[in-house]
Amino acid sequence: MATTALKTRPTAADVDNFIDSLTDEEQRDDSRTLVKLMSKATKAEPRLWGPGIVGFGTTTMKYASGREVEWMRCGFSPRKGKLSIYLTCDIAKHAPLLKKLGKHTTGVGCLYVKRLADVDGKALAALLQAALKDAKGWSA
Repeated sequence: MATTALKTRPTAADVDNFIDSLTDEEQRDDSRTLVKLMSKATKAEPRLWGPGIVGFGTTTMKYASGREVEWMRCGFSPRKGKLSIYLTCDIAKHAPLLKKLGKHTTGVGCLYVKRLADVDGKALAALLQAALKDAKGWSA
C-alpha cells in the first residue's frame, strides 16, 4: 500500500526558537533535556514536526488497515500541563520499565508526564532505548 502523507510532517522551523517561545520555564528546561536525551539515543538532529512536536529521525508506521505513514522515530510535545512523549512502539510491552519510571500515564505509543522531575531519568533513558529497538517493524 502506498505511503500516505500526513498533515503533521517535518518543517524547516527552528527547534531552539520553538523551545525558547514556551512560556513555562520548567517546560523549556524539560524540553532541552529531552532534546539531549533523544538526540543521543537516535543520533538524529531534532526537527519540528507541524507547529508543536519535536521529532527525531523517521520511520514508516504500518497500521493494521495496511496504511503506511512516515513518522518520527521518537519525539515529544510540550503541551499545556504535560509533556507528551512519542515512542512509536507498543508501550505496554515495556511494563517493567514503566513500573520504575514514576508518575506517568500512557497511550498505545505515548508516554505522558507532567514534568521530568516526576520520573526517574535512568528509567526514562532505558525506556527510550528499548522503545527505539522495539519500534523496528512497529505496527499501529
